[in-house]
Amino acid sequence: MTINRREALIAGAGLAAFASTSAQAQSPVKLKWAHVYETPEPYHTEAVWAAGEIAKRTNGRYQIDVFPASQLGNENQINEGLTLGTVDMIYTGVAFAGSIHKPIAITNAPYVLRDFNHWKAYRDSPLFRQIASGYEGRTRHKVVSLTYYGARHVTANKAINKPEDMRGMKLRVPPAPLFLMFTKSVGANATPIAFAEVYLALQQGTVDGQENPLPTIMAKKFYEVQSHIVLTGHITESLVSIVGSHVWSKLSDADKAIFNEVLMAAASRATDKIRESEQTLAEEFRKLGKTVIEPDRAAFRAAAIPLHNDASAGAGWSKAEYDALQALGSAS
Repeated sequence: MTINRREALIAGAGLAAFASTSAQAQSPVKLKWAHVYETPEPYHTEAVWAAGEIAKRTNGRYQIDVFPASQLGNENQINEGLTLGTVDMIYTGVAFAGSIHKPIAITNAPYVLRDFNHWKAYRDSPLFRQIASGYEGRTRHKVVSLTYYGARHVTANKAINKPEDMRGMKLRVPPAPLFLMFTKSVGANATPIAFAEVYLALQQGTVDGQENPLPTIMAKKFYEVQSHIVLTGHITESLVSIVGSHVWSKLSDADKAIFNEVLMAAASRATDKIRESEQTLAEEFRKLGKTVIEPDRAAFRAAAIPLHNDASAGAGWSKAEYDALQALGSAS
């Protein structure tokens, strides 16, 4: 009887251990996806969609929690977090990725891209994948997709019609070196400020203006503290979706394919939504009583082009990469 009881206890302990091991085996891998954008913006809503889609396609083996609005840090901090392993996935502007591998920031040179179609040609080109592979070689992180962020425009509390109108202006720019190329081209004084702090800086007069795409100006309510929206369209901005090396290296080939397919789809969906909203927002700002100006964009472009391959202005790509970018989409 004593032996039977001992056997029963051992068997019960074995079953408990097996159940515990099975539960652990079924627990999802939890990942943190960080970005600096607001919850209504397509970057966030599509990240949430992608998280759900990856969970579904992997039978719940991955749980991705999305942290918006700089909850896990500003752009520089989440890029650092990716390397430290404190975040697992990020959206980041190409200029910030360019602090690690300069060529990936090439499309943030002012007026280096002609228009949205030129941007699409780059996104779908071997050139983008070649440049992204250079970043991957330096970091071991995986650049999965490129998302359209929009054409960047200047806002201010005065009329701006030509580059000279910006001379001496204190312009907030993101804290990434390549944004200085635009301010240098127009003679403005660059004031790097983290994204989450821009509204207050405008409100308090720390800076005279800022520059961002129309959907961002609307989402962050910068129009509340700026009277003029100037359609300079000086940078056709992009975000890259990056998966940290500590995650990507552990994914099976099948899971890598799922992550790749879903993140590419999310980038495409967000791109379409941003591009659509961009087309109508100038009129929306007019309805809100803002002065919307169409400046002499040719003059702004002429001021910027001489700096495109100037290392002292932030250029960090080869002439071959620059020429390849300019050639994209030019043949009809």
